[in-house]
Amino acid sequence: MASNRDPRLFPVLGLLAGAGMWGVIWYPMRLLDAAGLNGLWLTLILYASALAFSLPRTAVTWREFPHEPAALTMLMLAGGWTNVAFIEAVLHGNILRVLLLFYLSPLWATLMGWLVLGERVSARSMASLALAMGGALLMLWNPHTGGAWPQGASDWFAISSGIAFALCNVLVRKMEKISIAAKSASIWAGVLIVALIMIMLLRVAPPHAGAGAFAGAVALGLFGILLMTLLVQYGVTHMPVHRSAVIMLFELVAGALSQQILTYEHVGAREWAGGVLIITGAYLSALASS
Repeated sequence: MASNRDPRLFPVLGLLAGAGMWGVIWYPMRLLDAAGLNGLWLTLILYASALAFSLPRTAVTWREFPHEPAALTMLMLAGGWTNVAFIEAVLHGNILRVLLLFYLSPLWATLMGWLVLGERVSARSMASLALAMGGALLMLWNPHTGGAWPQGASDWFAISSGIAFALCNVLVRKMEKISIAAKSASIWAGVLIVALIMIMLLRVAPPHAGAGAFAGAVALGLFGILLMTLLVQYGVTHMPVHRSAVIMLFELVAGALSQQILTYEHVGAREWAGGVLIITGAYLSALASS
C-alpha cells in the first residue's frame, strides 16, 4: 500500500519542531538554574553531554581540522560565545526581548557576508537592514536617558549572541568542504572551551546542586540540545536557505507563548513595535537570499 505522505514535509516538520524547542528550552534551564546549576556550569554540562553522546559519529571528523584550521577555530569560538551568551541572556532577561534582540542576526549576517564573502547587498537587503536596525533602536530606547543603548547584561548577551551566531553562519557557508558533523562538533567543543575560560576568569565556584539537578542537565543536553541541533540541521540541509530562515522565526512564536503562560514578564507596546520591525527585517533578509 503506497504512502500518501509528502517527503518534503519532513524537513519542514523537523525545523518547526527544532525551532519550537529553542523557543521553550529557557524554561527547563531556569528550573535547573534555580536548583543550583548556575548558567556557566549548566552550559558546560549541557554541551558536554551532547558532545559526549555524539562522539561515536563525530570523533573521526577531527581529521578535517587540518583542512580549515583557522576557520574551524573561529567557528569554535564564535559558536561557543553564541550559546554561552544566549543561555545567560534567557536565564536572566525578558524572554521575548532576548529572542527579538538575538534575531538581529540576519542584519549582522548580511553585513558580514558583504565584508567577508564579498556578497552583493541588494536593495531588499538594505531595506531589511534599515527595518531591523530601526526595530532594535526602538526596543532599546530608554525614555529616561533619551538614548538607545542595551539596558543591562541580558541585552548585551542577546545582541552579542546574535552577532556571534551570524559569524557562525558566514563561516559555515565559507567552509563548504567541511562536513556538518565536523562543524557541529567544533561548535559544541567551542562552548566547552568558552564556558571553562569564563568559569576560570570569573572564579565561578562549582555548583551546590543535588544529583537530580545534574541528571536533569544531562537529560536536557541529550533530549534538548542534541535533538534540537539534529532537527534544525536536517531541516536546513533539505530545503532552501531563505525558506528555512523564515520557518526558524517560529522560535519567536514559541518563546512568546511560553513566556505568557509560564512567567509574569511584561513586554510593552514599544518593545512589540520594535519586535515587529525586527521580524519584518529578518523575513526580508531571508527572502533576499532566495
